Amino acid sequence: MLFCRTCLPYFFCITILLGVSSRLTAEPVVLDLWPDGVPASGQKAEPSEEVRTNKNEILRITNVTQPQMTVYRPDDPNGAAVLVCPGGGYNILAYEHEGTDVCEFLTQHGVTAILLKYRVPSPRECALQDAQRALGLIHHHAEEWGIDPRRIGMLGFSAGGHLTVMTCLHGSERTYSMDESFDVKDPTPSFAIPVYPAYLVERGTEGPLLTDVIVKDSSPPLCLVHAADDPWTASGSFLLAIECKKHGVPCEVHVFAKGGHGFGMKEKGLPVDTWPHRVIEWMDSMGYLTGSGSN
Repeated sequence: MLFCRTCLPYFFCITILLGVSSRLTAEPVVLDLWPDGVPASGQKAEPSEEVRTNKNEILRITNVTQPQMTVYRPDDPNGAAVLVCPGGGYNILAYEHEGTDVCEFLTQHGVTAILLKYRVPSPRECALQDAQRALGLIHHHAEEWGIDPRRIGMLGFSAGGHLTVMTCLHGSERTYSMDESFDVKDPTPSFAIPVYPAYLVERGTEGPLLTDVIVKDSSPPLCLVHAADDPWTASGSFLLAIECKKHGVPCEVHVFAKGGHGFGMKEKGLPVDTWPHRVIEWMDSMGYLTGSGSN
């Protein structure tokens, strides 16, 4: 099935995207990331934004040139917020099982979930710009949305996991002009959860980490999730955890024997299905759900 923005009214397209998971607790809020126009980039002019469901019933969005973030607020917010970044090889966004379904789960635990619809297909720089701007907007709206600015995290899958890592390590390095109405000086998240992150090592190898994966003493705590049988290799997550240890950065790693790549919130009848609960346990142990561990 194909929905095209040129064929449907704009608000109807938004309704379709947000209606993917009608079980979310409150009416979501959609914000354009660049109301004054996206930064100049190497993104090619693409046909109108498309929403497709493939043969595996996976919702995929592509041709995103006007990035947005959708805010899902829980009934009883605990002050924590997480920016969710679907994967898709920087070509598409797996918007449901790595997006809206994740937001639903987080809101059930009192976490304000913000779903990032970043530009695809595009150079990775564009996605980093979108993540930086989204985090700035979350900070600007923190009081309005009941968010503790010290407890704003990020969670991403595959390419979105890579984007999460890059935002943690290079969040304050901008390639666009900062606007104080939307941005903050350092949008680096307080914590991050990369789930089967891609592009940390050369594909087909077990390492080393690529040269832009540079952990610092000041890097935020990580909770890494991977499957050992992932064709993208879990070695990137292991090596990233080792770098965190070298720099005294708190890091927890969950590697499941089976799960492959791209499992997201899809249930496989395997232990990997429990990964979201392991993440919530980690967030709780670190004080992100209560504020007890915030500095």
